[in-house]
Amino acid sequence: MRLWTIHPRYLDARGLVALWREALLAKKVLEGKTRGYTNHPQLERFRKAERPIDAINQYLAVIYEEALKRGYRFDRSKIDMNFTPQKISVKRGQIGFEIDHLLKKLKKRDRLKYDDIMENVFYEAHPLFKLVKGEVEDWEKTGS
Repeated sequence: MRLWTIHPRYLDARGLVALWREALLAKKVLEGKTRGYTNHPQLERFRKAERPIDAINQYLAVIYEEALKRGYRFDRSKIDMNFTPQKISVKRGQIGFEIDHLLKKLKKRDRLKYDDIMENVFYEAHPLFKLVKGEVEDWEKTGS
């Protein structure tokens, strides 16, 4: 499961569809509607949110909006759009880690998207997240 901190605009088609599915699974976990993935580290920041269910619905709403811009037909009814917006703090180093991770994937599977996002100097976070000073998040599996 990868719940990206970066804005979904940077994801290729395959990545955006995967994010939608994984965020829907995360929502089920947070709602207590599944027994799998309950201890997944990517969920830690959502669990620590003031209103975890609102946070995942807000997260999904942005993915949905990105999908609409691209002409995809994701099921809006899967999101409770009555969420109260909030911000979750995430360390700036997490963005750099995720962009590096994404670029490795895109270099292999979508060279056009790779070239497109390589031109950026600054990368935005998903609007749910507020960037704060710091390195990669403790919950991230960095492989080191």
